[in-house]
Amino acid sequence: MKTEARLFLGVAVFCWLAAIGYAFWTKHDQHHIEVAGFAALILSGGLLGISGSFFWFVSRRIDARPEDRGDAEIAEAAGDFGFFSPGSYWPIGIAAAAAVTGFGLAFFQMWLVIIGVIAILFTVGGLLFEYYIGGRRPLS
Repeated sequence: MKTEARLFLGVAVFCWLAAIGYAFWTKHDQHHIEVAGFAALILSGGLLGISGSFFWFVSRRIDARPEDRGDAEIAEAAGDFGFFSPGSYWPIGIAAAAAVTGFGLAFFQMWLVIIGVIAILFTVGGLLFEYYIGGRRPLS
């Protein structure tokens, strides 16, 4: 977790330094600070700081993982990372439904957004229950 904490906190510090530089640049160029970009950089750094702080506190409470130790071997991190369905078509449906929702948001067509959200919920449910119904149901 220390790797993730360093990554998030490093990007947070970069956002805050970029906000300071952005404020000086816009003050010099336009004779006033451009508030939207300045606030976006400050708030982005704050959100990254929250995540980085969480990872830092968690890393202090758990044992060091192989990713966090400099003397770790590659074989220490070997093992199962979970189950991934090899032949599922549901992620394609989720992507298509998200694209429909995105088009609805881009063109401000609320009826298309509603259809897209319903399609997202349907396809996520299909992905979730893929191995509990139909031909792939486990025999018990």
